[in-house]
Amino acid sequence: MSNFKVAFIGAGSIGFTRKLLGDLLSVPEFSQMEVTFTDINEHNLEMVTELCQRDIRENGLAIQIQSTTDRKAALKDAKYVICTIRVGGLEAFATDVDIPLKYGVDQCVGDTLCAGGIMYGQRGIAEMLNICADIREMARPDVTLLNYANPMAMLTWACNKYGGVRTIGLCHGVQHGHKQIADVYGLEREDVDIICAGINHQTWYIQAKHNGQDLTAGLLEAFEKHEDYARTEKVRIDMLRRFGYYSTESNGHLSEYVPWYRKRASEIQDWIDLGSWINGETGGYLRVCTEGRSWFETDFPNWMKDPAMVYAPDRRSDEHGSYIIEGLETGRVYRGHFNVVNRGVISNLPADSIIEAPGYVDRNGISMPLVGDLPLGPAAVCNVSISVQRLAVEAAVHGDDKLLRQAFMMDPLVGAVCNPKEIWQMVDEMLIAGEKWLPQYTAAIAEAKARMAAGNLIPTRANEGAARIKVKTVEEMQLDREAANRNAGESDKGKNRAETTA
Repeated sequence: MSNFKVAFIGAGSIGFTRKLLGDLLSVPEFSQMEVTFTDINEHNLEMVTELCQRDIRENGLAIQIQSTTDRKAALKDAKYVICTIRVGGLEAFATDVDIPLKYGVDQCVGDTLCAGGIMYGQRGIAEMLNICADIREMARPDVTLLNYANPMAMLTWACNKYGGVRTIGLCHGVQHGHKQIADVYGLEREDVDIICAGINHQTWYIQAKHNGQDLTAGLLEAFEKHEDYARTEKVRIDMLRRFGYYSTESNGHLSEYVPWYRKRASEIQDWIDLGSWINGETGGYLRVCTEGRSWFETDFPNWMKDPAMVYAPDRRSDEHGSYIIEGLETGRVYRGHFNVVNRGVISNLPADSIIEAPGYVDRNGISMPLVGDLPLGPAAVCNVSISVQRLAVEAAVHGDDKLLRQAFMMDPLVGAVCNPKEIWQMVDEMLIAGEKWLPQYTAAIAEAKARMAAGNLIPTRANEGAARIKVKTVEEMQLDREAANRNAGESDKGKNRAETTA
């Protein structure tokens, strides 16, 4: 039996924390591991602890979760730290979506790139460096930080370069796209062999094979003929058409990372599908997070009445976290896709960038085989985003608002929609709106306030976006509990709980 400690930071992410814990406790050797939960939201922390402790008890295990709002206490002697924070919660998230809309920047998610992702990174990096300081002080010297929080590449970059903690970024986009490729050929995912490489949320399936036969050449035709994906994945299919390779990220996400699909409000509906928020809805993730928070508050007692989660190998999710820890602790080999410092793994992306590529885990650690060059087109798309990420990371670490504004200017969608004066004013507004989460920008925020108060501002306009859907009330959600629970799961989608803030 392995006896080690796992600390969850941002454990108020109810569904995701529960899923990751269940994954870990489905490994027989982990039945005696130590578990600590920490979150600044005491109410959420109480709910997730109560729910997970019930699951543990019903599965016949003796583990007692140590739950505390004292982060340092939670981190004491931890060997693994799992991070799922969202700094600023829904209050800050709303500004990430709504302020850019005034300037014509229409985002579906706003948590990875574009105006929202850049500002989300400014808040997140400041807190992640505090977390890293606590980890260095309290955790074991051989600690590994598994980061699920967005913006994935920016936070993982900052932790590795400035935080002094070995950090691996984790996401599930590769698994989902892998299944889609299998679907369009009528195959099971395990029957399709892939090599996928790039950067988080812009990773490319540069090789796909079935029984040794290449599937890549026929992929465009297969997606165009698929009844569902031809309707829901128009951006991804168009990128496949023009760049030759399929991208990991969902239609809505991908549409806001590049300059072509959301720059004209009149054309956005041509590229999206409103059957699911992730297909391109304006502010879609903000809506489901808002609904999800309200629903968790209302429906939590029913969660406690529902059957407990069953801990079993065949019930594990395909999230990488538990498999990485299993490989490191037991020596079982696991192949996944991990976000790490490049250091030449992808030879035509910068060595200091955070890339997502295939890796192997066993007792020797995480090994990243050499991928070599990405195809030139996909590499070019990634390199544009990496430039934005680098500027945003350095801006956040040093509180340099000039670098921050340059990150906005270099962002593909912001640059396609806004001129420099508009960008400068938008950044002023977003800095002021995020003041309480941006301690590194105190001087810059004071200057921004003075500029905004002086008047002579560029006119903006009230803008609900090209594809906004009304937030449901609790009463409306109660009419279909199954749909509300499904939506709440989307709000927890393997990253973080919206109001969890570290």
